[in-house]
Amino acid sequence: MIIDIQARNVSLTETLRSYVVKRINSSLTGNNDYIQRIVVRLSDINGPKGGVDKRCHIQVVIPHQPDVVIDDVESSLYAAVDLAANRAGRTVSRHVAKYRKHDRSMPSFDSIISSV
Repeated sequence: MIIDIQARNVSLTETLRSYVVKRINSSLTGNNDYIQRIVVRLSDINGPKGGVDKRCHIQVVIPHQPDVVIDDVESSLYAAVDLAANRAGRTVSRHVAKYRKHDRSMPSFDSIISSV
């Protein structure tokens, strides 16, 4: 699983980078085998004007499924990362559960051959 962190109008410190990686990893635990790549974009929408304008955009790429895209805007980047990571974790878990359910309901190639 590749985690790509990008920042726009925000200083991406090592502390912030490690926090994002830690939150993403903890939120997506158990689904790592299904995830190809994660792109996290952090930005300050209004720049120095202030306000509730820190954005965390997370895109989770799961092969053979639509991408999971989560966007959260908060007054703090850390709060935006927390909310977006939690939402991404829940959404990816639902997608993976559907995939597992669909995958189990399909007979395997070996079982079809042995029944003939």
